[in-house]
Amino acid sequence: MIHLLEYNRKKGKKVVFIDELPWFDTPRSGFITGLEYFWNTWASSRPDILLITCGSSTSWMINKLLKNHGGLHNRVTRRMAVEPFTLAECEEYFQKNKIVLNRNSIVESYMIFGGIPFYLSLFEKGLSLAQNVDKLCFTKNGQLRDEFSILYSSLFKNAQNHELVVKTLAKKKMGMTRKEIIQGTKLQGGGLTIVLEELEQCHFIRTYNAYEKKTKERLYQLIDFYSLFYVNFIKTVKPNDEHFWTNPVKNAKHYTWTGYAFEQVCMQHVAQIKHKLGISGMLTYIAAWRSKKSKPAAQIDLLIARNDGIINLCEMKYTDDEFVIDKELEANLRNKKSTFISEEKVRKTVHITMVTTYGVKRNQYWGSIQSEVRMDDLFCK
Repeated sequence: MIHLLEYNRKKGKKVVFIDELPWFDTPRSGFITGLEYFWNTWASSRPDILLITCGSSTSWMINKLLKNHGGLHNRVTRRMAVEPFTLAECEEYFQKNKIVLNRNSIVESYMIFGGIPFYLSLFEKGLSLAQNVDKLCFTKNGQLRDEFSILYSSLFKNAQNHELVVKTLAKKKMGMTRKEIIQGTKLQGGGLTIVLEELEQCHFIRTYNAYEKKTKERLYQLIDFYSLFYVNFIKTVKPNDEHFWTNPVKNAKHYTWTGYAFEQVCMQHVAQIKHKLGISGMLTYIAAWRSKKSKPAAQIDLLIARNDGIINLCEMKYTDDEFVIDKELEANLRNKKSTFISEEKVRKTVHITMVTTYGVKRNQYWGSIQSEVRMDDLFCK
């Protein structure tokens, strides 16, 4: 590389761009040592050289490059995290590629593939969302049918432990404590710590604290959409069931998945929810909450504590039509609110906010909510 750059006599910046840098660091390759030598002994003294690297293995980029304690320590001058598309960006992407999907289908595609551009680039024009999902995930040679094992093995050493943690977390939508993960996986100690850190760095899971709880009570939650979809459906479907998603069985498992996945879509669009509530510029604290006293335990998956003395308890529901609050649900919402206030000794004003696909039907029970956010509001830029 040095010889090539020295041979280039052109004036101006010379950009060295290395894509998927982690792939170069194979066992016994000495790649990191070579990169340190290239930069420290030659390139760093050249004002015309600009080295840009990127990699999909976030944990490798963080641990081997950003947190390097050797020759590359403190050498990074700029960093840029590439985030998944938002719903609005997904919509714009589909439109530019002439893939016609309504917003409900775009939301469902997000629930399956997240906002990952590579997955969206595999969609075929002229097919419905269900047909695309079948072609990619359920046909025998579907491009994403084996993506789960390929993805994890390409990102992590001893990937079976990472897969085990992900499959365990998929069973509990609100997340698990470290103790619960140990019970479910039998992994523990420093090995589990590394697995959890790497999964979080690569945005497969997130950690958060329950409302006003200490760090030691943090929860780990699966947030990768494809992994959740794989564990629930692709993993269990036989290769000859090539039209599984075109003719889905709307059973309890399907409804549980849609509820969990839609909640995660909402969690990825808290900024849009805040915009709809008129609090975009306001300092807020995002948390979740679960009762330790009530049976069954009252649970709130998204809680927005605002700096103006109000707490929004967000109830997220995915439906194919207007959502109807009946007598039973209204009682459940009131119970959540009163239990939360009582157990946490809340002095702020508490509002119930419904986040749904097509809004809430106005009936005699609608008055129990103070605000609502619809699917269209999540597409706000």
